[in-house]
Amino acid sequence: MPAPRKETDMQVQPYLDFGGRFDEAMAFYGKVMGAKVTFMMRYKDAPEGQPKPSPAWAEKVMHANIQVGDSQFMASDGREGQTPAFSGFMMSVGDVPNAEGQRIFNALAEGGQVFMPYQKTFWAEGFGMLVDRFGMTWMVNCEH
Repeated sequence: MPAPRKETDMQVQPYLDFGGRFDEAMAFYGKVMGAKVTFMMRYKDAPEGQPKPSPAWAEKVMHANIQVGDSQFMASDGREGQTPAFSGFMMSVGDVPNAEGQRIFNALAEGGQVFMPYQKTFWAEGFGMLVDRFGMTWMVNCEH
């Protein structure tokens, strides 16, 4: 009989909805941060008896797991006809050398909007905040 799970076994992970732009987002995050899709299911792959997607959404991603460094998050294309709203939270990149933090920040900023330029702060060698081209808010924080 397996041991019961403990509270310390729990994981809390972000689940991102890219509003139909999952493939584009993963290609971008793969280039910028080495993001890798470790599992993916498209709407067309839903088992029999499940609602069928429209032809326009058959190739869209229903669910995926993404690995970036030692972190994992989940994501999808969301639901057809709904627009995602990334509000009230941010994704954070840290524990990378300052030069790598600057590179990641600059790449994420392409096509996005910087609201705190990457710079030295009293707590970090480099820190900046931005909203990327997908509407995701990021903090890049390099303490060392």
